Amino acid sequence: MAEKRAHRVVLAYSGGVDTSVCIPYLKHQWGVAEVITLAVDLGQGEELELIRQKALASGATISLVEDVKAEFVKDYAFPAIQANALYENRYPLSTALARPLIAKVLVETAEKYGADAVAHGCTGKGNDQVRFDVSIAALNPCLKVLAPAREWGMTREETIAYGEKFGIPAPVKKSSPYSIDKNLLGRAIEAGVLENPWQEPPEEVYEMTAPLAQTPEEPEYVEIEFTKGIPTKVNGTALEPVALVSTLNQIAGRHGVGRIDMIENRLVGIKSREIYETPAMSVLIQAHQDLESLTLTADLFQYKRSMEDTYARLVYNGLWYSPLKQCLDAFIRTSQERVSGTVRLKLFKGSSTVVGRLSPYSLYNEELVTYSKGDRFDHRAAEGFIYVWGMPTRLWAQVGRTSHG
Repeated sequence: MAEKRAHRVVLAYSGGVDTSVCIPYLKHQWGVAEVITLAVDLGQGEELELIRQKALASGATISLVEDVKAEFVKDYAFPAIQANALYENRYPLSTALARPLIAKVLVETAEKYGADAVAHGCTGKGNDQVRFDVSIAALNPCLKVLAPAREWGMTREETIAYGEKFGIPAPVKKSSPYSIDKNLLGRAIEAGVLENPWQEPPEEVYEMTAPLAQTPEEPEYVEIEFTKGIPTKVNGTALEPVALVSTLNQIAGRHGVGRIDMIENRLVGIKSREIYETPAMSVLIQAHQDLESLTLTADLFQYKRSMEDTYARLVYNGLWYSPLKQCLDAFIRTSQERVSGTVRLKLFKGSSTVVGRLSPYSLYNEELVTYSKGDRFDHRAAEGFIYVWGMPTRLWAQVGRTSHG
């Protein structure tokens, strides 16, 4: 457990109740002299200047806002797409990918301002506490990590009352019972009626994806071009990383593509019912997987698939900066040297279907595949191949028959 004594602390700040109350709590309960807050812009669409001012009003010495959207997409989302990273084969890690970047900016800020600790508002039940603590330790093991909300033992009502004593206004009563995490890559929704896994998610939980009844009555085709496994163009237009993801969120979202309803296994040992909206990430990974099927050799394609689940679990479990993750990164980067080309998808009524693909590195040879005129496959070679390929099985069978003679 981290020593709670610290002179200057950088707090990851969202503007919510818990992180706002962390400011006076750190100062008055744990004796911290200065609290510097850091709000990280990941494309969540919030008014961050208002959040910055709220931190100052709550007692922060300095309140910072950092825009890292471009870095988020380029250095975190795109490598995950190259890895086809889907936790439990479904979730494209939209929230999990943000945490190592927030931790990185926290550590950099702490080093810049000479802080001896960093802090976050995570509770003891979720995955994020692990992602923050482990990432911070990997980047600067000398920094203390403080987690007041994990230890203060206050209920929601008690937390609000504590904040009011220090001038932090109680939040306006929300009509929504849901807990929502949002960034450029997607939304994660939990709590409320969603805690009953039998309950169908009400339409009100969705924001980025249209209800099927309101999606277009005609399919839409979209072409995504990749260069070495990195998406670079949409419908022939070159786009910067943030614009590319935003564009695909809009295109796929209006067709209701990217909704996920799953029971997932949290790192802390409990199962959680999660609703995700990830329009862009869903179609990008789908398209990338298909392009790999065209450009990678069979053994590389199959071996890489076996590693992708490990990669996704490492990211989900907060091990972005671990040695194994770094080694997997090296393998994946090398595997992408020829994953360039274009994939065409058809979007319609909540579904995304790959309907075409082409690449200058395509290993598909129509002259070898066809049964029509122009077939260049040597059918006579098949007999010798089968003889050699089947030899171990044939010998096994012969020895078995002899021994049981």
